Amino acid sequence: MKNILKLSLLSIILAFASCKDNKTESIDKENTEVGAESQLYSCPMHPEVYGKQGEACSVCGMELTEPFTPAATAPEEVKKEAEPLSKSSFSIDGILSNYLKLKNGLAKDDSKEAANAAKELNTTFNNLKSDKIEAEFKKEYADLADDAKAHAAQIADNSGKIDSQRAHFALLSKDVNELIKIFGTDIKIYRDYCPMYDQGKSGYWISETKDIKNPYYGSEMLTCGGITNEW
Repeated sequence: MKNILKLSLLSIILAFASCKDNKTESIDKENTEVGAESQLYSCPMHPEVYGKQGEACSVCGMELTEPFTPAATAPEEVKKEAEPLSKSSFSIDGILSNYLKLKNGLAKDDSKEAANAAKELNTTFNNLKSDKIEAEFKKEYADLADDAKAHAAQIADNSGKIDSQRAHFALLSKDVNELIKIFGTDIKIYRDYCPMYDQGKSGYWISETKDIKNPYYGSEMLTCGGITNEW
């Protein structure tokens, strides 16, 4: 009789333990599922935009794929550029004004406007007198100007071929950026960047406004990008 009671008691204990383990497993599984459902994801390009995984970013249309954390929404610091290297009175503001017209044409998907602005840019380059530039910067300016004019000419000659114009605009933007570093400008400008263009290798441009107007994608992804530098 004692043995029967012992066996009965053991069975009850084992059943209770089994029930407890199953309940714990069920709770853990439920918590895991809830955690997975509550996990939010952000846009690789716009970390301030978040939602369910796979949803489209409201800014650029990319899928939300990055696990969202509050820290991801903190804006990156915009770097303020140092004083220009040259102390001369030589001004590149005319160059910059034509460049900005070209940029705006591409942002509007207007290949003809970009071509016309590129022609004006080359005219400005050809009319500039470089005699005020210090000797140490004369050769560097000449090399940058020649390279910039070559890319502007390609943009001017390829009206209607906006992909080609954009490829030369990326190279032109490098030259303009270097000119700004050397000579500075009285125009308030920003350096923007789109990591989607050319696999992130050359998606930079100069802009006169804080609003992102992407010249590499135009209406396809007009606001894709961000500010990296300002003058």
